[in-house]
Amino acid sequence: MTFVTLVSWVGSVLLVAGLVFGGPAHAGNQKEEAMADGVRLAMANAIRDSRPPKPVLRDEAARARYQAWFNEMSSRLAKRLPDERSRTEFLEVAWYESTRAGLDPGLVLGLIQVESAYRKYAISIAGARGYMQVMPFWTKVIGDSDRRKLFHMQTNLRYGCSILRMYIDMEKGNLYLALGRYNGSRGKPQYPNAVLSAWKKWEFKPAV
Repeated sequence: MTFVTLVSWVGSVLLVAGLVFGGPAHAGNQKEEAMADGVRLAMANAIRDSRPPKPVLRDEAARARYQAWFNEMSSRLAKRLPDERSRTEFLEVAWYESTRAGLDPGLVLGLIQVESAYRKYAISIAGARGYMQVMPFWTKVIGDSDRRKLFHMQTNLRYGCSILRMYIDMEKGNLYLALGRYNGSRGKPQYPNAVLSAWKKWEFKPAV
């Protein structure tokens, strides 16, 4: 095999890998944090919760608000996730895991846009995986050590939302610093500003 042929072959392999796995994502490198035992246990319990990701809506007004949100987000997301069934499942899970963690769903959708551009199998240079670019070490810290599950949609979003919630609590509600921690770039403006800007695009303002 000549050098030119070898270079061409390697390039083809890398291209195929990029198509299969979605290419490198623009994620940073989450750091393993020192956590109190209580925090670690609470996060581990949250990850293990096996209830189905179906919206729990207490009254007709809540159901109407959710349906309006769903219809609007489905329309916005159609180009990124063209399959209606997959898009419906994704939005149900995103809403469920976001609200379960006390997060605005628009913030989570904006973070996913920045982290993975909605690519389920995205892998960053640092090794972060999936929609919310979760670092594999988290599966050992608060999970069952099966890093393959980070490519499972609900598992990935559950880890991501739980981790972001922890960072917000650690930073006493300072979202700017919490986003920096999530990306492994605390104190630097590029990532938090990107997510906050994307959040505006996914923010839902119900009609009055």
